[in-house]
Amino acid sequence: MKIIRFYENRWIYFAISLTLFLVGIAMIFVNGVQLDIQFKGGAILKYNYVGDINEDRATDIAEEVTGRVVTTQITSDLATDEKRLVLNIAGNQGLDAKVQSELDDALKAEFPDAGLKLSESSMVEPFFGHRFLRNGIIAILLASFFVVVYVWIRFRRIGGLSAGLMALVALFHDLLVVFFTCVIFGIPIGDSFVAVALTIIGYSINDTIVIYDRIRENFKKYPRQPIEWVTNLSISQSMMRSVNTNLCVTLSVAIVYVLAFANSIESIQGFALPMAIGSISGCYSTICISGPLWVMWKKHKAAKK
Repeated sequence: MKIIRFYENRWIYFAISLTLFLVGIAMIFVNGVQLDIQFKGGAILKYNYVGDINEDRATDIAEEVTGRVVTTQITSDLATDEKRLVLNIAGNQGLDAKVQSELDDALKAEFPDAGLKLSESSMVEPFFGHRFLRNGIIAILLASFFVVVYVWIRFRRIGGLSAGLMALVALFHDLLVVFFTCVIFGIPIGDSFVAVALTIIGYSINDTIVIYDRIRENFKKYPRQPIEWVTNLSISQSMMRSVNTNLCVTLSVAIVYVLAFANSIESIQGFALPMAIGSISGCYSTICISGPLWVMWKKHKAAKK
């Protein structure tokens, strides 16, 4: 079979990743980082309506009644043509029932022909939001730590610690791609982000382990070949498996996203889009990042000795 020179082309792959990260960092200054209500506290009210509503006027009414900063969004369900008014009410506490009732009355008085009907409300106190954020970060860090430990123990014959650390670098690469995806597309960081991050960690490390396992086998077959040749061979042999697996995952999640977009299911959209892009990133980092980085580490250690 043809051996692709992954190690020799490593700087091209590193440059692609660096470019993506720079674009993501630039978009942070443009769009900012939005935290979902689960992580920052506040309230979200969603009204179904018919006809037309002045979005700016709805925002002014909500801010006047609640005394808080309010962002308003109008969405529509492509399947049912149902329109929805979404009010994101920031603050250090949930929305009191009395205030919510006053807001409801004020909106209906301003738009009497719209048939406003409250379809969904979410209230989260900041204390719980901060705790959810902290626990989510802890979950991601613990998952990454145990990944390193597992790879360290399983692949100790080819330098388990270095293999684990390079796998960790690839995982953080994928997590950053998912994070920047949320920033670029304006997806709030919430519990869906944590779910995507943990899922991507599982997919990415599975592909990386397959490649490490093939490297270990090929070292036994070709003990006199240089490490970069063995790594290029191992990645080339495993590449189509990784590509096909992630292609199936990406297509499945893409279909979920399209259906969620057509039916205005924002929570599913916030999971499916980062998941699809994160799956592609996981395949890319497994093939183009972790292996060449591991070879660089081993050659550096050998040169020092």
